[in-house]
Amino acid sequence: MLKKKSSLNMSSLSPDRISADRIQKVGCGIPLDPSGVRELFDPEKEGKLQGTGSLDDRIKNGSSYTYTQSKASEPQSVNPVPADVHIVEAQHWLEDLGVPVNFAKPQSPVKATVLGRARIISDDAPGDIQHIVLRLPENMHYVEGQSLSVIPPGTDPNTGRAYKPRLYSIASTRYGDILDGNTVSLCVRRAEYYDPITTLPVPAKKGVCSNFLCDSERGDEVMVAGPVGKTMLLPEDPTADVIMIATGTGIAPFRAFLHRLFMENTVAGNMFQGTAWLVLGVPTTGGLLYPEEIIAMKQNAATRGAPDSLKVDYAISREMKNQNGGKMYVQNVIEENADEFFERLNNGANCYFCGLKGMMPPILETLEEVATKKGVDWPEMLKRLKDNHQWHVEVY
Repeated sequence: MLKKKSSLNMSSLSPDRISADRIQKVGCGIPLDPSGVRELFDPEKEGKLQGTGSLDDRIKNGSSYTYTQSKASEPQSVNPVPADVHIVEAQHWLEDLGVPVNFAKPQSPVKATVLGRARIISDDAPGDIQHIVLRLPENMHYVEGQSLSVIPPGTDPNTGRAYKPRLYSIASTRYGDILDGNTVSLCVRRAEYYDPITTLPVPAKKGVCSNFLCDSERGDEVMVAGPVGKTMLLPEDPTADVIMIATGTGIAPFRAFLHRLFMENTVAGNMFQGTAWLVLGVPTTGGLLYPEEIIAMKQNAATRGAPDSLKVDYAISREMKNQNGGKMYVQNVIEENADEFFERLNNGANCYFCGLKGMMPPILETLEEVATKKGVDWPEMLKRLKDNHQWHVEVY
């Protein structure tokens, strides 16, 4: 989570703040800020209010607050803001969540409600991938990079017990696709088994939870637990590059990252100064996930005056060839951009991998081969990246 850090300087606190002695007695815990104190998060700066005092007026006047934009030819009026200041009112009410974990545990799941779902790949693309939006119970929150457990209804015929939870990477930001802070989106591939002889699907071997979600209707109740996960969080440093390697529905957490940085009007997006680089592998062009959104994100990046802050490469295996004439996979994109990839890592980039677990062995093999050619000790470098929390893997 991108959040401003601040040191707690006791000598600079106003008299109405909790004293150092009080803090010491409770084990050096940081007390909650009284209303109106902005030591950990300051919208005047981070919310781009540009020191106008607008926030102070809002706090003081509450519901009676009136916003006015001054004009050079007019006198100052109620709660004025200088005419030459452009205020960006960023989403911020869920910025101090920390990393929420286990609002509900799998043993005691809670009910979510399906608000809608849609197939998000073309009819000629293999398989079925659905984008599903759920309304969460009140006060159930999450942050980008976390996962949600879904417990399908019914009992497992093999055990006679309730089905075990299935974990899905969250595909939306903490504000959700409808920006109310109370919804979550999942990107789900329907798991089906096809008989190798008849080439027909075998219903008895279909994925229980994925099919339940992909067949759900608006208003259906879904039992969920979580959120969980601290491995795939965005770096706190807004200047750090973010490299995202995904196959198929592994794009889910990266959609959340990119929405936060390039689509939503968030503090994190306004502060981001690095480069976000997405490498997505799919079998066909029709299987590209969220392509229209990615185009819009690139347009937003350009509008902000930083067109190079979002870089996207596709590996469309059945349609593209790598430099050796074989099929193009994500590891080939990494290999063909090896100089840039290693340079960004050495400069502090955070690298994320998400998708089927089979994606990692060829990626690691390719990286070791490239590193050897560069005279780099790959095992030592990989250890350093992990120790520095620059290496994040979530595969299934």
